[in-house]
Amino acid sequence: MKNNAAFMTGIKKMEIREVPMPVPKDDEVVVKMEYIGICGSDVHFFEEGKLGDFEIKGDFILGHECGGSVVEVGKGVKNLKVGDKVALEPGKTCWQCEFCKGGKYNLCPEVEFLAAPPCQGAFSNYIAFPESLSFKLPDNVNTKEGALVEPLAVGIHAAKQGGVTLGSSVVILGAGCIGLMTLLACKAFGAADITIVDIVPKKLECAKKLGATRVINALETDVIAEVNRLTNGAGVGIVFESAGTVKTVQQTIDLVKSGGTIVLVGMTPQGIMEYNFGRLLGKEAQIQTVFRYRNIYPDAIAAISSGFINVSEIVTHEFDFADIAKAFEFVINNKNDVVKAVIRIC
Repeated sequence: MKNNAAFMTGIKKMEIREVPMPVPKDDEVVVKMEYIGICGSDVHFFEEGKLGDFEIKGDFILGHECGGSVVEVGKGVKNLKVGDKVALEPGKTCWQCEFCKGGKYNLCPEVEFLAAPPCQGAFSNYIAFPESLSFKLPDNVNTKEGALVEPLAVGIHAAKQGGVTLGSSVVILGAGCIGLMTLLACKAFGAADITIVDIVPKKLECAKKLGATRVINALETDVIAEVNRLTNGAGVGIVFESAGTVKTVQQTIDLVKSGGTIVLVGMTPQGIMEYNFGRLLGKEAQIQTVFRYRNIYPDAIAAISSGFINVSEIVTHEFDFADIAKAFEFVINNKNDVVKAVIRIC
């Protein structure tokens, strides 16, 4: 078997090279990659070379939204066999720190997360990965859907952080992949009224198709005035910020109702910004934040398998692995057309 990997060799530069076949350690499996999603973080790294505190140094492999099939099992593997389809949860943690032992392993300071420097990513034909983080997919879930389990897990975690329950009223700022996954999660949790805000018509059309109660184009409508009109000035119980812009973060205060919850999901380029905490105090609203996810993959896979959540419709573009450099360029240059792009590895 031949193993190729796509290396980012500089800003907006990528090339495919042959690399050694992975050898599974104890309790690991070798997975043949079939679909890998292009995440917003991948695009940001490709354009800027860094994201937040993470900076790429040297040649680097991107990609962490993975679906594939097991082709080899290492010693000690008990629950997977050759031929099983799997979705990979990309963060390997220490399982020894207070966060891991307390169930919040997404906060582990020793985590090795695929495509988070210095940990190499998964844009290759084969990778070795722990069995414990390789979740078997049911027969009726394909590996493209398996690759979408990762962003869905973010959306589900966001809905949990916001406390979405039956009858909730929510606003989601941003209709990119994560905003749409949050929409699907809120629907699954029983939200009765879901408003999606964005500036890209195609993304708003997708949100409406996926079940949003209404959509608002922020280029055409005053978002705060419209939400005030819809709620008689009260605001909504839960506001999700998934666009990752300073403006939308600042808008959350004016959209949330008194006693409500703001959930910050997106990451803004600026770490420091103006925010009206005086108004927040007056509303006695709370702020929750989202960092990846925890203990969600099995439920997310079950929701997809049962038909309760349909992630397939989010994908708007597919590219062959051989065209991965062109795929990244296309995503960067066609942001108004791309909702979600995936790479078909083989």
